[in-house]
Amino acid sequence: MERVSDPANQTRDVYDRQASTFDAQRSKSLFEARWLARFTACLPPGGRVLDVGCGSGDPIARWFIAEGFSVTGTDFSPPMLDILRARWPSGDWRLADMRSLELGERFDGLIAWNSFFHLTQDEQRAALPRFARHLKTGGTLLVTVGPREGETTGTVGGETVYHASLSPAEYATALENCGLRLTGFLAEDPETQQHSALMAHKDKDI
Repeated sequence: MERVSDPANQTRDVYDRQASTFDAQRSKSLFEARWLARFTACLPPGGRVLDVGCGSGDPIARWFIAEGFSVTGTDFSPPMLDILRARWPSGDWRLADMRSLELGERFDGLIAWNSFFHLTQDEQRAALPRFARHLKTGGTLLVTVGPREGETTGTVGGETVYHASLSPAEYATALENCGLRLTGFLAEDPETQQHSALMAHKDKDI
C-alpha cells in the first residue's frame, strides 16, 4: 500500500469533496441492523447515544432517532454535517474530530460505524481511552474495525481513503486498559456486507 503522510486529514478532504455522492450512494438497506439491535438492547430506553463520525446520518442516526434514543452526532467534515443538519435541523450535531474528542459529557452508548477504521493504528490506540471517557459506567461501545491487524484502503466516491486495524487481541487488551470488556467481535460478518464489528461494555472508570 502506498504510504499516506496524513491519512485522517486526507480522508476528511475526500469526504468534504464527496459528501453528496457518498450520501447518495450510501446503502440505506440497514444491513447493520443485527449489530444495531444488539447494541441498542444494551442501552436504557431513551438513552443517550454518541455517534462518532456520524456523516450524513442516514441510516445510522436515523435508526437511533426512530428507536427513541437521544442522539448526539460528531463528524469532522462540514459538508457531511450540512446534509445531516438539513435532515434534522433540531438535532445535536457537532463538528469534531475523534482524534481530539473531548465533549465533557457521558453517554449510554458510543458508536463509530465506518469511521474509526479511518484512523491510523496509533490514532486508534489514543482514541479508545477518549471513547471510554465519553461512556457512562455500564455503557456500550460499538465500532467497525478490520478483520486483522494491518493497513489497507477503501473508496469514497471513487477516491481512495485509508483504513487500518489493530489485531483483535490488541483491541481486547487496549479496551481492558480503559475499563471496557470485549463482548463481541466478528470478522467480515457476511450479514453486514463483510464489515468487522467489535462491541465492548464499560465495567468501570479507570
